[in-house]
Amino acid sequence: MSQTTTRRSFLKSATLAGAAIGLPAASYSKVLGANSRLRIASVGTGGKGWSDLRGVASSPHVEVVALCDIDNSKKHLGQAAEKYESARTFADWRKLLDQSKAIDGVLVSTPDFMHAPISLAAMHLGKHIFCQKPLTHTVHEARQMRLAAEKYKLVTQMCNQIQSHTAYRTAVHWVHSGLIGKVKEVHSWQGGKPGWPRHMARPEGSDPVPKNVRWDLWQGVAAERPYKDGLYHPFNWRGWQAYGTGQLGDFGCHILDPVFKSLKLTSPTKLTAEAPPLFPETWTDRATVRYEFPGTEYTTGPSLKVTWYDAVNVRPPREELTGIPSDYRLPNAGSVLVGEKGSLVIPHVAMPKAFPAEKFTADDLPIVEGVNHYTQWADACRGVGETTSHFDYAGPLTETVLLGTIGIRFPGQELTWDADAMEITNLKPAQRWVTKHYRKGWQPTWV
Repeated sequence: MSQTTTRRSFLKSATLAGAAIGLPAASYSKVLGANSRLRIASVGTGGKGWSDLRGVASSPHVEVVALCDIDNSKKHLGQAAEKYESARTFADWRKLLDQSKAIDGVLVSTPDFMHAPISLAAMHLGKHIFCQKPLTHTVHEARQMRLAAEKYKLVTQMCNQIQSHTAYRTAVHWVHSGLIGKVKEVHSWQGGKPGWPRHMARPEGSDPVPKNVRWDLWQGVAAERPYKDGLYHPFNWRGWQAYGTGQLGDFGCHILDPVFKSLKLTSPTKLTAEAPPLFPETWTDRATVRYEFPGTEYTTGPSLKVTWYDAVNVRPPREELTGIPSDYRLPNAGSVLVGEKGSLVIPHVAMPKAFPAEKFTADDLPIVEGVNHYTQWADACRGVGETTSHFDYAGPLTETVLLGTIGIRFPGQELTWDADAMEITNLKPAQRWVTKHYRKGWQPTWV
């Protein structure tokens, strides 16, 4: 494969939104042997990328062979290159993938809008993928990630690492054991204050691009815009529609994860959002999204309602939380599952609590130990065990979260969702947000 072909071989926005991208028929199935070393490359080495890299590299079976970041400062590429001295360094991930024969797996820890382009290019080359949450920037991309992983038989893991924490694993076990009976409804929320721009206009003008930043490469598939110091890189991109997915996109794949895992949810059939009108380029500072899912073996009735709330200090209405005492202070973020026999509070990164408390004994509440989310992927790449947030699971979870962000664009309007066709069937203006266009010069040559 030529260098030019490799650099261009990444996701194209397919016109048939429900179809798989037209990948070659080859099947890689490159699971290594248990005694093999896993050679990894990391794309995005600052911030969360730094902890992702160290987490995966903590396995004695992992060798870091390549590092990529558009920022070569000490806190980004610099610190990674210093720690992993033998690894080759790159600013452009496409050039890194030109050296793909020396790589078995790729970590993708970039801003949301670049997850799919990089991951799909690497999967096209037969590389196992460990990708930050949310899995992608659009619903369509999430579907393509799942289909590509399945087609190439690759080991994948989305980094919603709290899934592997003892708290979330314990909550899932309690629901599966029937502790609170079948679940009637769910309320999930994030009441923290994001540290990025929300509900604001973009400032005019531009600032000089720092010498350590490759702004042209940072923008990737997004439309070009002037550089503004501190407004996008390295963190505030989360609040901008072109790059991030707002509060729901940032936390939904964490907080809704034990809900999905414990109830075995798939795709919603409809949803309605409540939110103030969006500014042209930033996400909202508050929203409520009401989803309806098909019922499962763990729920009552033919459907299940799941409500998401996000705003500073928000909590679900207490009157809807059956069985939870009024003097119990709800956590800043988490979920409540209302069941036939009781209710379960699942705080964000804290142990679950079942109510009414006097009804349950210690024997009813066993603790499930946590596992290492990072080395779980590294082990699975070597044929040892399996991942629990593989793209067959993480794809539908991400699709649900991102459907909520589409709903936020159309407050008060119910959206009906045909998952098989990947179509919002009742509101054509909303369908355009299921996918997106990539800027000229960044489109792939294969579909």
